[in-house]
Amino acid sequence: MSPLAVEYAEPTGSLSLIWLLIALPLVGATVLFLLGRRANAWGHLLGCATVGIAFVLGVVQFLQLRGLDGESREISQQLFTFIDVGSLKVEAGLLYDPLSSVFVLLITGVGFLIHVYSIGYMSHDEGRRRFFAMLNLFVAAMLLLVLGDSFVALYVGWEGVGLASYLLIAFWYTRPEAATAAKKAFIMNRVGDVGLALGIFLMFATLGETSFEGVFSSVDQLSSTTVTILALLLLLGACGKSGQFPLQAWLPDAMAGPTPVSALIHAATMVTAGVYLIARAHPIYDLSETGQLVVCSIGALTLLIGCIIGCAKDDIKKVLAYSTVSQIGYMFLAVGLGGEAYALGIIHLLAHGFFKAGLFLGAGSVMHGMNDQVDIRRFGGLAKYMPITAVTFGLGYLAIIGIPPLSGFFSKDPIIEHAFDRPGWTGWLFGGAALLGAGLTAFYMTRLFVLTFLGKPRWPTAEDEQLGGAPHPHESPLSMTVPMMLLAVGSVAGGFLLTQGDRTVHWLEPVLVGEPGGESVAESAHKMEPIVVTSLVVLFSLAGAALAYLLFRRGTAQVEQPAGPVVVAARRNLYADAFNEAVFMRPGQWLTRALVYVDSRGVDGLVNGLAAAVGGGSGRLRRLQTGFVRSYALTMLGGAVVVLASLLVVRLG
Repeated sequence: MSPLAVEYAEPTGSLSLIWLLIALPLVGATVLFLLGRRANAWGHLLGCATVGIAFVLGVVQFLQLRGLDGESREISQQLFTFIDVGSLKVEAGLLYDPLSSVFVLLITGVGFLIHVYSIGYMSHDEGRRRFFAMLNLFVAAMLLLVLGDSFVALYVGWEGVGLASYLLIAFWYTRPEAATAAKKAFIMNRVGDVGLALGIFLMFATLGETSFEGVFSSVDQLSSTTVTILALLLLLGACGKSGQFPLQAWLPDAMAGPTPVSALIHAATMVTAGVYLIARAHPIYDLSETGQLVVCSIGALTLLIGCIIGCAKDDIKKVLAYSTVSQIGYMFLAVGLGGEAYALGIIHLLAHGFFKAGLFLGAGSVMHGMNDQVDIRRFGGLAKYMPITAVTFGLGYLAIIGIPPLSGFFSKDPIIEHAFDRPGWTGWLFGGAALLGAGLTAFYMTRLFVLTFLGKPRWPTAEDEQLGGAPHPHESPLSMTVPMMLLAVGSVAGGFLLTQGDRTVHWLEPVLVGEPGGESVAESAHKMEPIVVTSLVVLFSLAGAALAYLLFRRGTAQVEQPAGPVVVAARRNLYADAFNEAVFMRPGQWLTRALVYVDSRGVDGLVNGLAAAVGGGSGRLRRLQTGFVRSYALTMLGGAVVVLASLLVVRLG
């Protein structure tokens, strides 16, 4: 048997109801879509209830799994045969293990709080029932993605998440901005999806398998080149779904959807799919040093891109969006390091789910009280009018910049330590990038908090009609503030609880390391003592926060100011959109126009010309059929004369 071979146990007790986790939100979405307006009055309650019950079931199943011994914690449940064509046979099955169990709790737990928040946030929207149907569909697709026991099942959930995100981003479809953002997200995700699909095809072509069990048991029989190609194809899919370089441009534009959508996409579901894919496929990456190096490089580069652009944005949601790009970069860096760092990436993902969801819901609360204004240059002093929002948002802000003892301190610092511990010069490169990113994160997040909640008000006046007139900031209703408070608790204590006694690392070891206590590559090459790295991270974070406070405590100009090339480039998203337009969009438009010209003037022209020739000739011939006998007699006489003349010419000749 291969050393990578895995054996799954049969489900018992509540674990035999794994399928119900997906079925509950899926049924909710189906009912709300089919009943239409008849469910307007209670549709939001059904949407919340399905996800809430799924969370309770997830907790019960997690506790049962926790009560099993380590070797029995990988549960497989076969449902039916999904594909049976020739030699390709794919069973529709589910896999519930320590990795998928923590994702289930994150998706259903944070997802439920976002559902509850949406009751208040969308209370005046006529499409609220449709909105909850889409949210349920999103949660169901994400649960299928993390519970599927094969790459094909994962791909079905992957595409379901893509469809649901398209629908949710374009929820206000009459707004051109929302429609464009949805199309952009859909197209850029398809680029990544092609990579994932080709990876699955390659698995079947080389191994004859697409199930996790079959692929991981025999992947060590492939050549190193094939394994590396497989790792890079899966990485392309992960970059598309998680908004990583070079496919990061869609994620900030996705802010065009309602704010709860942003919280769900950025905190608990879509963007975490890429991290999950790489962690789940770790037997492939463990066999490819090149694949791991590329994953680390993508993560380090993306976290810096997110930080640099985040420093130059004035839209509260876009600042948070680029912070997501940056934090997901940390997670990619972690799972690229391998060994114990796989678990560190998952821990940061879980902690990030709490404080990022809280930050986005706080941003929605600010917009709720400020006439949907999003420009942080026109806020200021909101802590006095929105104290609950300010406190909960502030705890999320302190957590994301890694101030001890909040969550980010426990989840992000170990990643930076392991990045420095990577052997060779790449350790200094990746560790230095992660350290610099910590300082930049503190700078732009402090700027965001100070300009929004501190200082003097800089709100629009009643005469500023283009800005919606003077706002009347007020605290949001309980349906919105209670989820924010619960997420704030997670922002404070989540990191400590997840890392205390290395409980999460040990919990995930059977899945991510293989053998409990296995030594990682990073552990074998310490460059700096952990206390030194931690001190540097805290020092960089405090320096970034202090600099931002000193610069922005008195507010800032309310219009864009002249700036150097770096700031201008950051304002233009480091020209990522310009690059995509120049390299992909415009050549595509030109090719499309050329094909349209060839089609209309060439193919259609030939067909239309032939039809016109036949039609014209027929019209002229039709004129000979006049219906008058005298005309036919004259024609016959003319023909006879021509025949006689011809005979005479022949004889006389």
